[in-house]
Amino acid sequence: MLRSLRCRTGNGGWILLLFLLISTGPVLSAQVERIAEEFHNAGSRHVMVASHRGAHRASHRGADNKGYPENSLASIRHAIALGVDIVELDVRLTSDSVTVLMHDETIDRTTKGTGKVSDYSWSALQQFRLKNGDGSLSDETIPAFRNALRVARGHILVDIDLKTAYIAAVVADVRETGTGNQVLYFDNNYTLLQEIRRLDGNAMIMPRAYSPEMTDSAIRLFHPPVVHIDRSFYNSETASMIRNRHARIWINTLGLPDLWIRLGLPGMAVKKRLKYGATVLQTDEPEKLLTYLDKTNRRSQ
Repeated sequence: MLRSLRCRTGNGGWILLLFLLISTGPVLSAQVERIAEEFHNAGSRHVMVASHRGAHRASHRGADNKGYPENSLASIRHAIALGVDIVELDVRLTSDSVTVLMHDETIDRTTKGTGKVSDYSWSALQQFRLKNGDGSLSDETIPAFRNALRVARGHILVDIDLKTAYIAAVVADVRETGTGNQVLYFDNNYTLLQEIRRLDGNAMIMPRAYSPEMTDSAIRLFHPPVVHIDRSFYNSETASMIRNRHARIWINTLGLPDLWIRLGLPGMAVKKRLKYGATVLQTDEPEKLLTYLDKTNRRSQ
């Protein structure tokens, strides 16, 4: 592309090209900065959408749409194109200590290969193609985490679901790609999260809580921008505890609620989850959820 431009432009063209290249960076940064600013505004009613394992489900727009492989570069790009705020990605370690995206311990479900991710080297994993949302084989291979971060950089926040205890490699990838201001570290192991904070004092932590007591501990330990909770103890008391500490409430619509969204009944899934002030919803149906939130004015500032 640069070579063809060089042939067609003189000195003035090169100045214009330089201007375009310089101006592109801040525009991309502004995009993620806008999302991050909203994310840190815990008092906002704006409901943010997190796309579970990327935007991977097949769209309702056509039978020929096969969707995208979960935890793939294509699913991240699709989430960005949809206008999703946060992409959730699962990170594991290969036998040669390369961080890769994969939810399961094995590659059996998501590829035609078999065996544990940790038993393969990075290069050996590249022989396996990922399955699309409909189960067909794609052209995508298992991505390195650092490559996923490069795709996300400047566009979207990233929720890292840690599937490995070797978090030094994960933190190193975040540091190398310069994405620390858009990455959330998610886990229910608070010792692990404390180690991440030791490695990176500015790391954004999203603790997973399973009770009001655990929620209180999470807030005291990490002063997080968001706390991930369950519907089982999602009530006015828990919600007030989190909001009073200037944090957002993250809750899922995965499973049956996402089925309601898929069937065209999003209100059944969403209203109960917004009742006490949750403002981050994680879903496998980001496109349909965004449409509903727009129509109900829950994406306005």
